[in-house]
Amino acid sequence: MKSLIIPSHAGLSRRALFRYSFLTTAAMLLGQRTGFSLPAEPVKLTAKAQAVIQIWLWGGPCHIDTFDPKPDAGHDFCGPLNEAISTNVDGIQIGRLLPNLAKQADKFSLIRSMTHENNAHETASYMVQTGHTEGERLVYPSMGAVVSLLKGYDAGYKGLLPPYIVLTEPQGRFSEAGFLGPKYKPFATGGDPAKTPFAVEGIVAEGISPEHQNLRRELLGKLDTLGRQFQNDPQFAEYRKCGDAAYDMILGEGAEVFDLSKESEELRNSYGRNTFGQSCLAARRLVERGAKYVTINYKGWDTHKQHFQTMNRKLPELDQGLATLLQDLADHGLLDSTIVWCGGEFGRTPRVQWEAPWNGGRSHYGKVFSTLIAGGGFRGGHVVGSSDARGESVVDRPVYPWDLTASMYELLGIDPDGTFPRTDDESVRLTPKIAGNVKSGGRLKEIM
Repeated sequence: MKSLIIPSHAGLSRRALFRYSFLTTAAMLLGQRTGFSLPAEPVKLTAKAQAVIQIWLWGGPCHIDTFDPKPDAGHDFCGPLNEAISTNVDGIQIGRLLPNLAKQADKFSLIRSMTHENNAHETASYMVQTGHTEGERLVYPSMGAVVSLLKGYDAGYKGLLPPYIVLTEPQGRFSEAGFLGPKYKPFATGGDPAKTPFAVEGIVAEGISPEHQNLRRELLGKLDTLGRQFQNDPQFAEYRKCGDAAYDMILGEGAEVFDLSKESEELRNSYGRNTFGQSCLAARRLVERGAKYVTINYKGWDTHKQHFQTMNRKLPELDQGLATLLQDLADHGLLDSTIVWCGGEFGRTPRVQWEAPWNGGRSHYGKVFSTLIAGGGFRGGHVVGSSDARGESVVDRPVYPWDLTASMYELLGIDPDGTFPRTDDESVRLTPKIAGNVKSGGRLKEIM
């Protein structure tokens, strides 16, 4: 495989090396615009989707309690969550703690036959978020990093906001950028959107007003004697350009888009005045401003103990925030161009572990789990695949992680069978070749 982007420093003078490092660092401060050059894609696809909002249920949600209820399976499988509720689509039922989503079922489809049979957080997260199998010779990037590469600055993206954003912190389970390198890591906001102000790392500082920031900028300019001395130097001009863009983020568009007080109290309340609900609102504002890929990392789903107590708290939050997001995107004319997908790295054991020390918990379960998908060219009101009567195995239409990512790539106008830029190695594909141990149920054509 050809070198991807890393230049050799052999033969560079100390000055040249400094100049190169200086420019690279300045660009990376904003996740900016140098890197892969993009050749013409061999396959041209029409993009139906312009952005993705990924709601990552960090730790793995139980499919039986959410999108694939089994009310007749009995207490050992359902515990107290032994009821399903009807949705606004005939024949589709979901868990009883999701009444708001039940009213939005015409906007989303459910995949009830996700599978990879991996029960480890790190490798399962890697497989679902990259769409690649574990154990390959390269560490592949997440879908967000791929979209940042192929739809971001190198592909003509002009937005000031980084194309790939995480609310509010990365998982740390794997490298989201993979072999693409740190330039394609997501911008993690930090902070808490449920607080005022939403203290976005590097953009919004608690206790420092915009007026104070401007005074700091003026003072820094007065102290920058070196910059004035080399005012016409192209490298310093590039540095000033990056600095100006940084201040635009701090004092302009960046601060404004993360200022959720711009929205009505009624809308903010409808999302839920909690971290997850307000993250959903922030995600809508970000894609409205042109962000290409937004991940909401929603913690708390690794419920080995006190599973049902946790679900009584988490599921109403998920229900309120996600249902409002779908309706809000539709109201803003964004749902048709924005893919929303919600799920985790796996499901949880259908049989409840009542015995000590779990005392009513569920463990990891990669054999079968569920994912919600909506918008961006995916049809709503459908169910793909099915599990057995107890939710223990797939009985119809298996869907593997690479089937899902390939379907989303296609709707984004990205050839799923293509290779990464700047390489002539056909094995370095956006999605793995289906052969040998790599199984596939095919792309989700029934809902595309």
